[in-house]
Amino acid sequence: MMSTYTVGVLVGSLAKASINRLLAQALTKLAPDAKLVLKEIPIRELPLYSYDYDADYPPVAKAFKQAIAEVDGILFVTPEYNRSIPGALKNAIDWASRPWGTNSFARKPTALIGTSPGAIGTAVAQQHLRSVLCFCNSPLMNTVEAYLQFKPGLITDSGEVTEASTEEFLRNFLREYHLFIARVLTVLPRDA
Repeated sequence: MMSTYTVGVLVGSLAKASINRLLAQALTKLAPDAKLVLKEIPIRELPLYSYDYDADYPPVAKAFKQAIAEVDGILFVTPEYNRSIPGALKNAIDWASRPWGTNSFARKPTALIGTSPGAIGTAVAQQHLRSVLCFCNSPLMNTVEAYLQFKPGLITDSGEVTEASTEEFLRNFLREYHLFIARVLTVLPRDA
């Protein structure tokens, strides 16, 4: 019997009506019962990172790092801005990975997903994000890759996926992520 894992969700968009926030909401509803608990870790209030803060992090950044420490894995749900990740998301990663020696992503099982109206979804942004997270020593789920083309009505305002094949794809993505977290934490236990 596999454990239940708590997953922190980092939504790369700050927009209230973000389609990626809608996707995160849908994923929360589709998470396998008693196996994954998804909860958003907000990034909106983080100031711009500077190493000038390293000696004394502001409370919002301390709370952000603590929220990451308390979860078993991190799920990035990101849009693609100018063929890369949004600045707010990169800023959040910088806060979490600093100061040197206190990287919150080290040994934290991570998965990436995103949606965009474009045909290739968020493929290029996710490649950039993989590079950043690799440097942060975060174990990355490499399959299933998930680059969704968003079409109006694909996800309702209440987070229901209206297309059966997309719903099954997302359920499979979450099942695979659950198995990935179990494998990573077997080899790299959190308390080690």
